[in-house]
Parts: sequence; C-alpha cells; structure tokens
Amino acid sequence: MRLLIFGTCSGTEPYPGRHHTSFAVERGGNLYWFDAGEGCSYTACCMGVDLMQTRKIVISHTHMDHIGGLGNLLWNIRKINERTGAFAGRDLELLIPDIRAWEGLLAMLQTTEGGFSRNFTLSAREFGDGLLFDDGGLRVAALHNSHLRRDLTAGGRWLSFGFLIEADGKSIVYSGDTGGIGDFAELLTPRRDILLMETGHHDPVAFAKQLAARADCPGRLLFIHHGRHILDSFTRVQREVRDLLGDRAQILADRTVIEL
Repeated sequence: MRLLIFGTCSGTEPYPGRHHTSFAVERGGNLYWFDAGEGCSYTACCMGVDLMQTRKIVISHTHMDHIGGLGNLLWNIRKINERTGAFAGRDLELLIPDIRAWEGLLAMLQTTEGGFSRNFTLSAREFGDGLLFDDGGLRVAALHNSHLRRDLTAGGRWLSFGFLIEADGKSIVYSGDTGGIGDFAELLTPRRDILLMETGHHDPVAFAKQLAARADCPGRLLFIHHGRHILDSFTRVQREVRDLLGDRAQILADRTVIEL
C-alpha cells in the first residue's frame, strides 16, 4: 500500500511548485482518491501513476481547492480509456458531500467533446458520518468537521468531513479542512500510524505542540494543504516542527510517495 501525494497547497493564489490538495491510496492495483485539486491527474500521470486503476474518488468538501481538478481527472480517465480500452466496463464511484457540485460539473462535462459519453459506469452519491465503504479490505469512514456549517437548504447535511482510512493493519487519519483537533480527535484512538493534517487554517508549530502532548499522538504527522503561513516561512516552520517531533513530522511536497 502506498500514499501518493499529488497536491499540497491550500486555496492560495497560484504558488510555484505546488498545486491544490489531492492524494490517493494505492492498494491491490486500485487507486482511491481523496480530494481532487487543480492538476491532480496531470501530476499523477507525470509520477507514472496509472489512472486506469482509479476505483473511488472521495471529496472532503466542495471548495475549489479540493475539487478544481475533478473534471479534468474524470475527463483524462475517459480519454485514456478511449485510447487503451483499459477502463471499459469498470465501475467508478464519486463520494461527495454536496451532490449539487457534481450535478453542475457533470452538466459542464456533457457540453464538451463527445458529450462525455463513456463505456464505463460512473456514479455519484452524497455521504454523511460513518462507514463509507469497505472495498476488499480497504475501509474508509467519515466524520464531519466544523469547517463548514450544516447546510439547512440540503436537509441539515454536514458539508465538510475528515476520514479514517484503514487497510492491511495500517491506519491513516485525514483531517480535511478543520476547526482543530477536537473535530477529529475520536479518529485518533487507538493510536494511528499517520495523521494527514491540514495547515491552511492552523499554525503547524502550535498544532505539533498540542499533538506531542497527547498519549494518542500518531506514529507520523504529515502536513498537507499548506497556507501562506507555512509556505512563506518554510525553513523555520520545518525546523520548529522537527524540534518537537523529530523525523515523525514531515511537511509534504507535491509528488511525494510514502510506502506503508
């Protein structure tokens, strides 16, 4: 099982060498995407990742820095399949907390070349708290966070989530965009192998101090979704975080591959 990092930036203006947040878990010949920021499929292809392995795409919330590359990802899967036939007859599922974003994107895709016709199944569904799927032993559960309030026009649904990803005795918590550790603390127990923590709305040094004091501090802390606070002071922040947690902490860069 591998963790593939395609984008590490938050919704800042374009930042050299970084794209908006997206990563995937690769396991058993399948790809499970989490968020789809700008250029994610381009970065994946440049890393040698086979888009034909895509099984599911999970979106934490529908802000542009998390879905801006979704249309292109789906389009590239379709285009590569046209050339190779490798995706014909397969099933691809999109899990998204607000189906309205998908409906708008699908309408746009259908105005492009070929009307987005395809010979594979593409389905989309909204989700809430709890188990999203267990696909051959890879389990993903969702827990809402306080980044976005409930949308009362959508029946009071939560619209922003973090996730617990488990397979092969390994566990990853992805905070999503969050109000703080209180949003996902229950996902940290029992002690997890990796926490993917966003820094776009938080001081990573302050968070590292808070996490280091916890008995359930994960084995590794990987920072993602960087804002200007960390990008403009990268060397200092990296030094201070590692002073607290040593090699257990890593500020992720685009195109990082982590073996689990």
